[in-house]
Amino acid sequence: MEEVCDGKDFSFPRQEEEILKLWERIDAFKTQLHLTENKPEYVFYDGPPFATGLPHYGHILAGTIKDIVTRYQSMNGRHVTRRFGWDCHGVPVEHEIDKKLGITTRDQVLQMGIDRYNEECRSIVTMYVAEWEKVVTRVGRWIDFRNDYKTMDPNYMESLWWVFSQLWEKGLVYRGFKVTPYSSGLKTALSNFEAGLDYRDVSDPAIMVSFPLIGDPHGGALVAWTTTPWTLPSNLALCINANLTYVKARDKTSGSVYIVAESRLSQLPSKKPKGGAADGVESSKISTSKSKEAANEKPRKGADAGQYEVLEKIQGTSLLGLKYVPLFDYFSDYSDVAFKVVGDSYVTDDSGTGVVHCAPAFGEDDYRVCIASNIIQKDVNLVVAVDSDGCFTERIVDFKGRYVKDADKDIITAVKAKGRLVSSGSMVHSYPFCWRSGTPLLYRAVPSWFIAVENIKEKLIECNKQTYWVPDYVKEKRFHNWLENARDWAVSRSRFWGTPLPIWISEDGQEIVIIDSISKLEKLSGVKVTDLHRHKIDHITIPSSRGPSYGTLRRVEDVFDCWFESGSMPYAYIHYPFENVALFENNFPGHFVAEGLDQTRGWFYTLMVLSTALFGKPAFQNLICNGLVLAEDGKKMSKSLRNFPPPMEVIDEYGADALRLYIVNSPVVHGEPMRFKKEGTFGVVKDVFLPWYNAYRFLVQNAKRLEIEGLAPFVPVDISKLQLSTNVLDQWINSATESLVQFVRREMDAYRLYTVVPYLLKFINNLTNIYVRFNRKRLKGRTGEEDCRVSLSTLYHVLLNTCKVMAPFTPFFTEVLFQNLRKVVNGSEESIHYCSYPTALGKREERIEQSVSRMMTIIDLGRNIRERHNKPIKTPLREMIVVHPSTDFLEDITGKLKEYVVEELNIRSVVPCNDPLKYAGLRAEPNFNALGKRLGKSMGAVAKEVKSMSQADILAFEGSGESIFCGHTLKLGDIKVLREFKRPVDVKENEIDAAGDGDVLVVLDLRPDDSLFELGMAREVVNRIQKSRKKAGLEPTDVVEVFFQSLDEDKHVLERILNTHEQYVREALGSPLLPFSLLPTNAVILFEEKFYGVLGSSFSIILTRPSLVFNSDAVLTSFSGNKIFAENLQTYLWSRDYSSLKSEFLVGKGKIHVSCIEGQPAIDLTLGEHLFLTAGDSFISRC
Repeated sequence: MEEVCDGKDFSFPRQEEEILKLWERIDAFKTQLHLTENKPEYVFYDGPPFATGLPHYGHILAGTIKDIVTRYQSMNGRHVTRRFGWDCHGVPVEHEIDKKLGITTRDQVLQMGIDRYNEECRSIVTMYVAEWEKVVTRVGRWIDFRNDYKTMDPNYMESLWWVFSQLWEKGLVYRGFKVTPYSSGLKTALSNFEAGLDYRDVSDPAIMVSFPLIGDPHGGALVAWTTTPWTLPSNLALCINANLTYVKARDKTSGSVYIVAESRLSQLPSKKPKGGAADGVESSKISTSKSKEAANEKPRKGADAGQYEVLEKIQGTSLLGLKYVPLFDYFSDYSDVAFKVVGDSYVTDDSGTGVVHCAPAFGEDDYRVCIASNIIQKDVNLVVAVDSDGCFTERIVDFKGRYVKDADKDIITAVKAKGRLVSSGSMVHSYPFCWRSGTPLLYRAVPSWFIAVENIKEKLIECNKQTYWVPDYVKEKRFHNWLENARDWAVSRSRFWGTPLPIWISEDGQEIVIIDSISKLEKLSGVKVTDLHRHKIDHITIPSSRGPSYGTLRRVEDVFDCWFESGSMPYAYIHYPFENVALFENNFPGHFVAEGLDQTRGWFYTLMVLSTALFGKPAFQNLICNGLVLAEDGKKMSKSLRNFPPPMEVIDEYGADALRLYIVNSPVVHGEPMRFKKEGTFGVVKDVFLPWYNAYRFLVQNAKRLEIEGLAPFVPVDISKLQLSTNVLDQWINSATESLVQFVRREMDAYRLYTVVPYLLKFINNLTNIYVRFNRKRLKGRTGEEDCRVSLSTLYHVLLNTCKVMAPFTPFFTEVLFQNLRKVVNGSEESIHYCSYPTALGKREERIEQSVSRMMTIIDLGRNIRERHNKPIKTPLREMIVVHPSTDFLEDITGKLKEYVVEELNIRSVVPCNDPLKYAGLRAEPNFNALGKRLGKSMGAVAKEVKSMSQADILAFEGSGESIFCGHTLKLGDIKVLREFKRPVDVKENEIDAAGDGDVLVVLDLRPDDSLFELGMAREVVNRIQKSRKKAGLEPTDVVEVFFQSLDEDKHVLERILNTHEQYVREALGSPLLPFSLLPTNAVILFEEKFYGVLGSSFSIILTRPSLVFNSDAVLTSFSGNKIFAENLQTYLWSRDYSSLKSEFLVGKGKIHVSCIEGQPAIDLTLGEHLFLTAGDSFISRC
């Protein structure tokens, strides 16, 4: 392995750039696909984004999730084809061209020609592809951009035709009208999904209008409330709720008689009408949700108590079928079937007047109710009195040609002139705008081709049950509810740039041909077809099968909704059924999809509808639904507000792996919103990657140390032999690694990505703060070469397995480590991403894992006690008592784990105690988090019983593992057993203290002991030396010699203390502490420092490079007393590279032959006889 730099000098972004070059050089992604090409398929569907915009954090999030899952599956021996896709058609593209060319009306497109317009659209479809590829690649996602799919490709479009033809054959296609959000700015209908993208608070008129009932004895009039006066000219019905009670009330001032819901009487205008609006709303004109508007209204003061005289109460059922006087006569030709009272449950009495005016061309519920009441017919042309520009048609003679929203005031004036205006005001409410053009949306009926989704609703719900979602509540609640209320899907759009509907109709409308393939169109028309866009096929006609006299069939003008295109992706991206039949049929439903929460009503829905309609199956088996990434302030990320850092800025500063882990370790991965903070990415670097890197660097440093010391290069011991290690920490870390593999596998197989990072963080923390920290002596070789190699090999395999486990999550960092780790193993894979994912061997030491976990708890508790009493770790303490009922644990903590506890807490002895009542009183508390939802109203009574448990009850409960309280069985996790310290009567408060966590109790003896002073002093000296090493910039593996001198008047006191604890000092420093008198004259001094008043003593230390020390008498004797020869030899050896010279002695087993000094005889030198490699060796030889 090659040496690595300090963590502070390691640039994660720069290293990632190097890995990208490596992957490009070895063609890593393509190679991985080749290595798995004969493995079982894992089919992943990647939803196509529009390429007309740049990728943002939402795309990075979804792409990261997809990349993690597909990398994991590839390492598990699956062949995972990953092709990027592009949504090329639809409003987003057309809008860009409209802006570019200044197009504002549909007629302008027709004037310039559909061919020119569509080619303009085609030219910008891939305008940002290069930027997408740059960002996606830089984030570390492996996906094929060269073999991508585009919804505008002929093969893709041909598969769409086949999908539609299959739906036609199944009787699931019909032509009708649909009231949809309509953009007059874009001249097209939008989906409900698109309509929800831009809601704004606006002020609109809010009026009450009267509709006199024909033949009512009191001259009564129903009163309807609306915020869309422009829909009144198209009124055809009034809708009430048959289950409500209505009242007929006379205005004592004007004599007018009004009919409203009983609970809404107070909303009629008082004698002095206020300017504010009523608190009800007719939601179908502005939103698909009535309650949404009602919730935003400000109630005004109601009618005076004596203003209205209630003439009678009327059941809603008695109003049904009654006729009323039309407000306008524009639709007088509908008089026979219209202008009557109808009923539906969508009308409520929590808003408005309990009466809703219905204009079926401008309200989804209006249209549905009027069809149900036979006022209009589903399959008959509907009169829509507003054109594509949002202006009234000639039918509305008084307002023809005017934009509807501009006509509101004049319509209100006309209503008032007719004596039908009951009240007038305004209200501020949330209203949908076109997300592209910024114009207010109108709800308008447009002719459309429909998929009869309502006919397959039960199948949809059943197919949804066959899928697995993370989080499951999105499936069970949000998506299920959406399916339950599914409506027929209008799949056609009156646009230009899209996949044309494959419907050819005769001039008389009696003959319809559905084209399911290019070959069929060519056969029926006799025309060669190479492109399926409108300007390439609209001219193609098909002769009537009934004969020449019936003319030809022409294609309908509509194109597919782009959601139909993306929903057909599982079939169209592989050109099914024209190609890849076996691939599709053997692997459908697909294994995995992932997108944002908004796709529950978008792509997830269309995938489910089409797969259910075509095959009676869901399109996918597993789904991850992520939430929305918000700015740090909780608002939507906005370029104009600049409330978020650009993704590439974060990546360039902290690296893609840090960004990946940050977003995956957040609520956003299980469907909840996330507030993006740049500092969160830095937190991942600091808390995950730097500790991980430091553990790796420590391995590399100490593996290289073996070579520096002239020993055999590091080669990891076989894992099977390491499993036999008797070292407790080896056993623990091997077991903990096995637990890591088992946990991550379990969570990844369940698609719970968000649980992995917290577990990894804990594992890395344990690896660095337990295994590496407690094993430093072994890893540094101070317990012998063989033990050193075992511990280094253990650390090597742990790091290697950790890298493999985390490779799908952090593809760059794990590759960096792997490329160096693989150098000590022959036959290793070229990339970590070619490796097999670690398998769980089942060899866990659960007792050891639990004991080490408790040991760390004990150490933390002991530190807490020391801090409370201002007893620093360097101050030795006499005794610690560990109280716990488990004899196994006490045996471990006072046996094989004792040395670590003693060293970390600086105590002399650890005393076990399995009597929980000797040092503590027991108290029970219910675990409200675990029991609250489960027990409900019984919680109070159960809590009271739990709190009244005696100590004997608690001990019995802990022994049995469960007990019954108020008829409820509670187990160990349901009750918290608190151990409260009970100080012995003969000990003062400041002499003993305890801390516990509810499981284990730690008691520390704080009484001073003079016999511990000397050990404390020795620890203080070592502590100062270690700090000096850091100040000198030395690495842990740098070998130095330490020289010491007491500055006290009586130097012998401190020297005696250090001599007494010489073994401890030598083990802590890795070398003996040397007196100043042995400092070689030629020593290279690295650092010198004086310390005063350390536990009453003062001293000085000097750190030097190792230096040769000669036995001058032995050298002179070898040269027969020739001093010049002896001096020349010393000069020559001092000039040699120290490491090389040391290696020569090691190879020669302590001997070398020197014959290169000109003019003097050769000499054989022996370590320990003629010279020493260090002053320390010379010092030890004298002891």
